[in-house]
Amino acid sequence: MQVAPVNRFEVLVVDDEPGDVALVKLALRESRFDCRVTVAVNGRQALSVLNKSPGHEWAPTPDLVLLDLNMPQMNGREVLSAMKADPRLALIPVVVLSTSDVDRDVTASYSSGAAGFVTKPADMDEMFRAIHGIEEYWFGIVRGPRAAGDCRR
Repeated sequence: MQVAPVNRFEVLVVDDEPGDVALVKLALRESRFDCRVTVAVNGRQALSVLNKSPGHEWAPTPDLVLLDLNMPQMNGREVLSAMKADPRLALIPVVVLSTSDVDRDVTASYSSGAAGFVTKPADMDEMFRAIHGIEEYWFGIVRGPRAAGDCRR
């Protein structure tokens, strides 16, 4: 009997709040999916990671970006717009994970190309459920575009 290969998923978490980053990483670690997490603490760093700029050449191309909106230096809206304007980055799914529940933020995020918008729950258990739901959808249900030669899905 042949065993199916284990898929490893690359997740880029873009958030400047260390507590939120720690919760997201813990939730990803405690899920049924094998996720390697890269963290960027602001929008400029996120684009450096995504573009494999000097100092970030090692960075894997993410299968999913979890993006906070409100950050210093370059906010999530600017990151999302830059990603969707770049053909090399445009197909990477971006889920906005923000404390905002303002309709204009939701609408603007989708208009700019976000694949989803999740308001960060205040409760840790709810945060884990939200992260696991995002993972289940993106890694367990949906088939997304892959780089040439990547046959994971």
